Amino acid sequence: MSGEPGALRDTPHLGKVAPRFLQEAILPFLGARRPEVRLGPGQGLDTAAVDLGDGRLLVATADPLWAAPRLGMGRSAWLAAHLVASDLATSGFPPQLALVELNLPPRMSDEELRVYWQGLHRAWEAMGVAVIGGHTGRYAGCDYTIVGSATLLAVGPADRYVSPAHARPGDRILVTKGAAIEATGVLAASFPRTVAERLGADWQRRCEAFLDRASVVADALAAARAGTGPHGVTAMHDATEGGILGGLAEMAAACGQGIVVDASKVPVAEETQRICELFELDPLVIAGEGALLIAVRPERVAAVRQELARIGQAAAEIGWVRPPGEGRWVETPSGRRPLEVPEWDPYWEAYRRAVESGWE
Repeated sequence: MSGEPGALRDTPHLGKVAPRFLQEAILPFLGARRPEVRLGPGQGLDTAAVDLGDGRLLVATADPLWAAPRLGMGRSAWLAAHLVASDLATSGFPPQLALVELNLPPRMSDEELRVYWQGLHRAWEAMGVAVIGGHTGRYAGCDYTIVGSATLLAVGPADRYVSPAHARPGDRILVTKGAAIEATGVLAASFPRTVAERLGADWQRRCEAFLDRASVVADALAAARAGTGPHGVTAMHDATEGGILGGLAEMAAACGQGIVVDASKVPVAEETQRICELFELDPLVIAGEGALLIAVRPERVAAVRQELARIGQAAAEIGWVRPPGEGRWVETPSGRRPLEVPEWDPYWEAYRRAVESGWE
C-alpha cells in the first residue's frame, strides 16, 4: 500500500510491526480465553475461526482501509476492499458481511468521501458482501493513507475451512500470478511521470495496470472448489508485506512445518522486473497482494490448477512443505539460504526514497 509524502517523514519503518515485537508484546495478551475460539491471532494467520456449535464456523478478518489521493478515491477504495476480502477468502469461504470504521482526515471533502464509499460499495456488492454496521467521522490527527479499518465475516462448514496453520508435510506449494503484483502497480501509479521518463510511457501504463490484479478473492475461491482438507487444499495465504518469500515464511510459522521454495520457479513479470530495478527492490520480498500461496495435497495439484484455469488463472509450483526437522529454506542459483519472516518490507523505504528525491 502506498503512502503520501507527509506520512513518511521521520518514520524508520512503516507497515506491520516486527515479528519479534508481535510475539513478545501483542500475542501473549489477548483478553479472555473463550472455548469457542477455534483459531485466534498468530503470525501468518489471515483469519480467526469461532465454533458456532452446529458444524459451522464463523470466520473473521480485519485490515486497514487506505486511501491515496495520488491513485484517486475510487481506485483506492477498490483496492482497500479487495485487500481485506482477500484475507477472508483464503479461508475458502466467500466473504459475506462487513463492519466498517472510517476515521477520516479533516481535509477529505464530502465529495471525496462519497466517491470513496461508492468504491467500497461497488467492490463488496460484486462479491456479495453486505455492510452491516460501523462508524464514520473526521478527526484531528488523522491523515492519509490509513483512513480506517474493515472487519469481514463469513459462516461456513467447519470441514471446509482452511488456514495457513493447516499446511502439512508433503503438500505442494502453488502460487498464482507472480511476485510483487501490488508493488508494481502502486509504484507505477504513485510516480507516473518519473516512471514514464525512466521506463517509457508504455511500460508505465503496463505496470500501473497491475493494480487491477491486486486481489486473490477469485483465486482462493476457485482453488477451494477443488476440495479442501486432507483431499485437497490444506492452506492458503496471500502474499502481502514481505512478498512471496515473506508469505511462505509466515505460512511455515503458522503451521510449524518446514518449507523449501525454489526461488527460480517464482514467476516474475517483465513489468515487475523493470519496476524493481528502477526502485532497487527484490521482487520476491516486497508487497505482493494478488499472489495467492496455496498448499495442496500432491494428488490434487492438477485439480486445483484446473479450477484456476476456469477463471483464466495459471499457477506455478514453487516448493513443498517438509517435516519441521528439515528446516525452512530458499533454493537459489547461488545456493541455499534460510527462509525467514522479514522484520520489515523494503517497499516502504523505496517509497520514502522516491518521495524525498522528488519523484512524481
